[in-house]
Amino acid sequence: MGLFFEVLSAINNPKQDASIQQLSQITNSVQQLAQQNEVEPDAMQSVMTNLGPMVGPLLKQQMGGNGAGNMVGNLMNMATGGGGMGALASMITPQMMQSLGQQSGVDAGKLQSLLPGLLPIVMQVMNMGNDSGGSGNPILSAFLGGSKGGADLGSMMKFANRFMNPPQ
Repeated sequence: MGLFFEVLSAINNPKQDASIQQLSQITNSVQQLAQQNEVEPDAMQSVMTNLGPMVGPLLKQQMGGNGAGNMVGNLMNMATGGGGMGALASMITPQMMQSLGQQSGVDAGKLQSLLPGLLPIVMQVMNMGNDSGGSGNPILSAFLGGSKGGADLGSMMKFANRFMNPPQ
């Protein structure tokens, strides 16, 4: 839940680039991607859960020794077509995809279709933590500081869906 709490904190902090609308767009994008690729919601949550620990170390590697401020700028450059997104995607090896498939129960072919849509979504989540005061990005820090090198995006998405669609 740590990453989700960081997202909520960012939404409540006027100095950070987060809003309810962004969170809604992100949750809707994940749901649409799952529907388009005929992936069940539980399986998509598992993909997201296992994607964080796979992508986190790659992002750290991509960022090198840059400080947190530079990391955010570089990540956003990756997300907006600065060449890095392709570089990040190319770092995901067939073995990593096979492992992700085994962990999530989703066929590797479907994962290949999901990945180009999921990586920008991960970057959108990270972007929500940008701070106009220049004091860092707590969402990015929480993500990269996860126990396995990448926070649990699946849990974050589960709680975000509950937040956006509370039970009646």
